[in-house]
Amino acid sequence: MIAAGLVLLLGGGAWLVSGAVALARRWGLSPMVIGVTLVGMGTSLPELLTSLRAAMQGAPDLALGNVVGSNIANVLLILGLAALIRPVPVPRADLRRDGAATLAVTLAASAWIVVAGGVGHLGGAAFLLLFALWMAWQLRTGAAADEEEGPVPAPLRAAGTVAAGLVGLVAGAELLVRGAIGVAEGFGVSEAVIGLTVVAVGTSLPELATSAVAAWKGRAEVALGNVLGSNVFNLLAILGATGAAVPLAADARFAALDLWVMVGALVAALALSLSGRIGRRGGAALLAGYGLYMATLL
Repeated sequence: MIAAGLVLLLGGGAWLVSGAVALARRWGLSPMVIGVTLVGMGTSLPELLTSLRAAMQGAPDLALGNVVGSNIANVLLILGLAALIRPVPVPRADLRRDGAATLAVTLAASAWIVVAGGVGHLGGAAFLLLFALWMAWQLRTGAAADEEEGPVPAPLRAAGTVAAGLVGLVAGAELLVRGAIGVAEGFGVSEAVIGLTVVAVGTSLPELATSAVAAWKGRAEVALGNVLGSNVFNLLAILGATGAAVPLAADARFAALDLWVMVGALVAALALSLSGRIGRRGGAALLAGYGLYMATLL
């Protein structure tokens, strides 16, 4: 299952990047905006399905750990790896626009979880409303894409490529998570730790595959947009939908450690971006931070 899942994730990531860049050109939106919206949401589908299923099966720690752990992995592991493959340029306009918005959402969601002790029906509804407003703002303010050489791809073909990529990503993540959970449960690890580690990394593999392929193809702006958009989608849409369906009570460990790591990781990445890019040294620092966090958990 794990091997088949990895193959599907890599193939799906390649298709999703190609299709998303083609749609960006067709719709007159920048690849960064497409990465934040379409790619970010598409690669977060495994987190959505996993958290909803976990909550409905009475495992709130697994559901919340999946979202928080995925956001940490997105910034430290995935963005770090993408920067190692190829330095990620961060234009100041994108940093002010998308970086600031992602930080504001992360701080607001973390504060809600700490104060309310989780995400209930009211919190879920509020999160979903914020997500709708964020999406409308993204699409309304998306800058026009730069002109590129060559004909603009047909929209149906580009959409089909995106759809094929999403199918491969979701199927691959499902196979990998099932195999990984079976292995982890054999070691008697708690639900919260499984959610923060095995499940979080497993459901973040679509982001990992997509961002790595995007960086390799010289589309680092898609990689950065994918991480930022995925983090916002995870917090607002996934926790919103899950909390609205089944109230999530947060274990004390999240307020004591994991939420702080999630916020700190994003602050560190944005600080590295102030120079105009995240270079290979910055990527290595982010990866080292993720290794330290995993060591702390395990």
